[in-house]
Amino acid sequence: MGASSKRSITLLQINDTHGYVEPHPELIWHGATPRFPMLGGYARIAGYFKKVRAERPNAVVALDNGDTFHGTYTAVSSRGEALVPLTNALCLDAMTAHWEFAWGPAHFRALAKRLDYPVLAINCFDLKTGRRPFRPSRVIERGGVRIGVVGIAATILDKTMPPHFSEGLRFTNGDKELPREIRRLRQKERVDLIVVLSHLGLPPDIKLAGLVDGLDVILSGHTHDRLEKPIVVNGATIIQSGCHGAFVGRLDLGVERGTVRVERHELVAMDETIDPDPMMSDLVEAVVSPMRDHLATEVGSVDAALHRNTILDCSMDDVLLAALCNASGREIAFSNGWRYGAPVVPGPVRLSDLWNMIPVNPPISTVILKGEEIRMMMEENLERTFSPDPFGQMSGYVKRFCGLTIMAKIENPSGTRIAEIFIGDQKLDLDASYDVAFVTAQGVPGRFGRDRGQMSVTAIEALEAYFRHPPAKVTSPGRVIAI
Repeated sequence: MGASSKRSITLLQINDTHGYVEPHPELIWHGATPRFPMLGGYARIAGYFKKVRAERPNAVVALDNGDTFHGTYTAVSSRGEALVPLTNALCLDAMTAHWEFAWGPAHFRALAKRLDYPVLAINCFDLKTGRRPFRPSRVIERGGVRIGVVGIAATILDKTMPPHFSEGLRFTNGDKELPREIRRLRQKERVDLIVVLSHLGLPPDIKLAGLVDGLDVILSGHTHDRLEKPIVVNGATIIQSGCHGAFVGRLDLGVERGTVRVERHELVAMDETIDPDPMMSDLVEAVVSPMRDHLATEVGSVDAALHRNTILDCSMDDVLLAALCNASGREIAFSNGWRYGAPVVPGPVRLSDLWNMIPVNPPISTVILKGEEIRMMMEENLERTFSPDPFGQMSGYVKRFCGLTIMAKIENPSGTRIAEIFIGDQKLDLDASYDVAFVTAQGVPGRFGRDRGQMSVTAIEALEAYFRHPPAKVTSPGRVIAI
């Protein structure tokens, strides 16, 4: 077989865009100093896709790992529907999913029917019939290469997300289903390349590659990792490309005589050097312009950046939790360790920033928790964040809280990480009851506490009040101190 038998393709990856259709500040570390360049935007993404497709005609596959139709006011206020024409205009080849289920499986299935590309989820099953509501894979032929793309949706949908996300469905890790599908794709479909489009997260994807033979590429999502260099495990090349559409992952592959070789990998910043696509610019403007002036309303200001880019605690959720305590009169509050949410740079804070912090805008909830329940809840969360088994890592960042200090030995086994919890200088009384505020079922799961209730105040109303009229007493931020 001569040199002419060599074929090449380019994979383009977007993951965890979370509804960010316009350029936005993104935190980039320079040593210990954060900087906040304006990155992302669908017009730049479309412009870059267009450029690569022109360079490599009929040799480009564009894939989306999900967390696409949720995360900003534009996305949430339309229940994802405003983004359908935009994602269709990207000419994607497939996607998988996570927050797309936020309005229930039926809504997502209806949304998926309007897409020009398939949703793939080999690990999603109907509880009653055992059938898959979404295709497990698709075969794409580009540049003379037959590519089998297998989708794996977020496994946490029926485990740690609110119950309505997964109503009537169950989700696996995909490792048991993959081998059979790989054999089918190799033997029946005669594919040259197996690509897994995963929303498990980087650590689980690394474990998956070690468990399952025959994978060529894993496009990883969920954990917002910016991999400037691929990770190779058991012959599988793994990449992940950040979040919020700030970067596009590019992977050029050569295929020859059954061998797949990485020719190039690049984490491409969607910055001002990328020429925006005019048609996409018009589509974006059409969906954001009706609320642009309203969302630009200033509600206050900050002297230091607010962000969610650190795992144990973060400045953005310090503010959210202080606002919950201010509105509820409680001294202890909890919220989920969400990863998404573009930073707020020093200066004016606008209404759009508040929607980016907590786009679901839930009512503030209240509950009475025993000290022992607080400890149990946080032990469970630390295990789901730092489990030594990657398949056990089913959290985002550490659950956010205020009014407490937790001394923890992160390296300890499950259930034994917390050495002590303090409220101020006093140890948490495991037998005492504490009035707590929280937002969403991820903040305080339903099995914990008693006398649960909801206030008439929503999270964004609480944030507006906090910024417009800062309280004289600021609630002490919660901290996990690794000891």
